[in-house]
Formats: sequence, C-alpha cells, structure tokens
Amino acid sequence: MTPELRQLRYFVAVADETSLTRAAAGLHIAQQSLSQQITVLERTLGARLFDRDARGARLTAVGELFLPEARAVLARAEAAVATVGRAVRGEIGRVRLAFLTTTANYLLPPVVRAVREQLPDLEVSTAEASIAELVDGLREGRFDLAFTRPPLVDGLTSRTLLTEEVCAVFPTGHPLATRASLTLADLAGEPWVLTPRTSWEPWHRSYDADFAAAGFTPHVVQRAATVQGLLGLVAAGVGITRLTRSSHSLRRTGVAFVPLEHDVARTELVWLPGNDNPAVPALVDLAVGLAATTDLTEAG
Repeated sequence: MTPELRQLRYFVAVADETSLTRAAAGLHIAQQSLSQQITVLERTLGARLFDRDARGARLTAVGELFLPEARAVLARAEAAVATVGRAVRGEIGRVRLAFLTTTANYLLPPVVRAVREQLPDLEVSTAEASIAELVDGLREGRFDLAFTRPPLVDGLTSRTLLTEEVCAVFPTGHPLATRASLTLADLAGEPWVLTPRTSWEPWHRSYDADFAAAGFTPHVVQRAATVQGLLGLVAAGVGITRLTRSSHSLRRTGVAFVPLEHDVARTELVWLPGNDNPAVPALVDLAVGLAATTDLTEAG
C-alpha cells in the first residue's frame, strides 16, 4: 500500500516542527487528526517514524532515512502540478507551424525569436507548404497554426498580423518602373506572369475580380509556381507581375517594385477552431502582440 501525499506532507511538517501541536497549528488541522494520520502512515510503512513524548516528536533512525525521500516525492508532485499549469498556459509543449514561402523571409524570424525569448520551453516546429497543403494540414491536424494570406476557405479562424502594399513588378528599365505609383488599370496592355490557376482557386477568383474591376483581362504569357519563379521571369523580361512589397527581399536585382494605388494584402495567422493545443492561443497572443509593436515586414 502506498502512502498518500497528504500523509507525507503531515510527516514532513511534524519532522520540521518536532512537535505535533505546532505542526497541527501550521497545517490548520486538529492535533488528534494529525496524530491519527501519522499512525496510519507508520502502519502503512510497517515502521515507527517518531518517538513521541511530552517534549515533542523526534524522528527515529528509520524516520531520518525516510524524510529526504518524502521531501523528494512531495517536490516531484509539486513539479508535476506546476508542469501541468505551464502546459495549460501554453508555456511548454509543441506547436507545428506552417508557412508560405512569401511569409517566411520577413515574418518567421521575428516570431520564432520572440518565442525563444518569451516562451523558451515551447518547441516550435516549422514547415514550408503551398497554400493547398497548408489548409489541408490545418484541417487534418498535421499543423496547429499557419502564416498565410487570404482569401482562404470557410471553417478556419484567423488573426491579421500585418497589412502591406501590393506592387506591380517590372523588369529594370521598363518605362513604368520609375513611376511613384500606378493603378491596376495602367497595366492593361502588359504581358503578365502569374501563378498557375490550380495553385489556389480562391486566390485566382480574387485576382479575376480585381482585373475585371480594372477593366481588363490580363494577357498571361507564362506561369510560375513560386514567387521566386515569378521574379525570375520578370527579371528576364518575360512579363510583369503583382506581388506584395515584402517580396522584394526575395530578389534585389533586375526588378523594380511600384506601389499600386489602393491595393493592399493581409498576412494572417490561421488555425482550426477546436484545436485543443493550449500552446496555440499562447503563440497567437505572442504573434499578435509582436505585430502591434513591430514592423514585421522589416523585422526579418
């Protein structure tokens, strides 16, 4: 039969006070109840732990050996309770974070640094994913959180981390490359390079609506699956494209970014409602707080 934690606490209190009377007062229980519990503990262990007389309660030789063991068990129990509390608060555990390539270069470094500084015992595993892989991973439980851009699909919860300019991207030397700003309608006659329509249909429906509102359908001369691929095609003079300003960090030469008036893009932190990982709200709060105080497009 194993002693109860309560009995071990009573034993340590009596050992520390060398008095049932003082220990009972400190524990806020009746002295008779304390004495009974010590007797039950001694019977459970099959050993006398105290010599009791009018002068107090002194540990026996067995009691002296048992005291550090009892303290260790109590300390371990307290540590276990503290660990549960930290896990509930999201301070320890593991978060699986997915990200689009276009968000990694500026958003991932400052967020991961902040986690290491503020939640050093929280493990963050990261995975680069396409938008379709990212959404499927959230729905199937392979990812807990993701950095991405809308539009997405119904059934996901999100918080906006930042909003940034969208730019027309030209090869260096293009006649429009030196303009301070442009409208999308200014680009009606240009050859375009865009991502494949199969990459993420909600994005392309949004693009279609934007181009229609500007009064034209883009003449797409080539497609590339990645932002780096689009930038390479632009630099080669194949066509122009439309990207967020932060994408400029992926290619510094051969291209020029010109802001498009009234055109912005959001970057969001997304997760599946009902995810019971307590580290999810902790990381969401951290990232949202960081975004409120830091220009994340420059912090990477």
